[in-house]
Amino acid sequence: MGVFKAAAVQMRSGESPERNAVDLERLVREAAGQGATYIQTPEMTGALIRDKQARAASFTSEDKDIIVATARRLARELGVFLHIGSTAILRADGKLANRALLFGPDGATLATYDKIHMFDVDLDNGESWRESSAYEPGTEAVVTGVAGARLGFAVCYDLRFPQLFRAEALAGADILTVPAAFTRQTGEAHWHVLLRARAIENGAFVVAAAQGGLHEDGRETYGHSLIVDPWGRIIAEAAHDEPAVIVAEIDPAQSLAARKKIPNLKNARDFDINAGEVDAPRLRGAAS
Repeated sequence: MGVFKAAAVQMRSGESPERNAVDLERLVREAAGQGATYIQTPEMTGALIRDKQARAASFTSEDKDIIVATARRLARELGVFLHIGSTAILRADGKLANRALLFGPDGATLATYDKIHMFDVDLDNGESWRESSAYEPGTEAVVTGVAGARLGFAVCYDLRFPQLFRAEALAGADILTVPAAFTRQTGEAHWHVLLRARAIENGAFVVAAAQGGLHEDGRETYGHSLIVDPWGRIIAEAAHDEPAVIVAEIDPAQSLAARKKIPNLKNARDFDINAGEVDAPRLRGAAS
């Protein structure tokens, strides 16, 4: 496994997939120009649209999507692994998926992942989100090979479910990915600590490209795209919410070294829970 450069592309996607595709191309070219051979974009690269009718009119199937077409062309032209953190894709059954897509240097689709955990929350600043009203959740975690490493997929709110990342690490992932559109409130509170925790818990690199700033649909996202090493150290950060590219070297051997020092993946044990009078909860996502 060799050392390679990874890039996280920070965006401020608006409501027009066509305009966002232009921004995507500019930033991906900038990342490739800095030597990155794996490039990740944020959640909802294609568009952030709050209005349901406008959203329904803007999104289409994977084979007709402008972000997919642009990414495929750029991956092939630049000879890079291009990971669209996610974009809204119309499924064959008429439902929307919040879908990540990874394209290889030949432009082929290497993997897709549909976001599993839906952001259904009411924040204390008055923001209310019901992602499940627009998107169908995925049901399968995904790990695939990229640039001599193993890459595990997640999207945004998935970050709060450590069992997903543990399952991917146990399946061999030494790079965990968290493209996101974190709200400013939750980002200020938890973004850095959660990303560093997922890296430390699993002895893995974490690459997290983020949306940032005030968007056309009125939402405000946190930015601060990060790349974290397997020891939990931040090795690259966009310390703001403006569009940007950050780049860091990834050495998969560092993941192996961290796991040898702290072999918690090997030392995990199955256990029961005694909850007294309360019915024992069903453990979800636990590896057997």
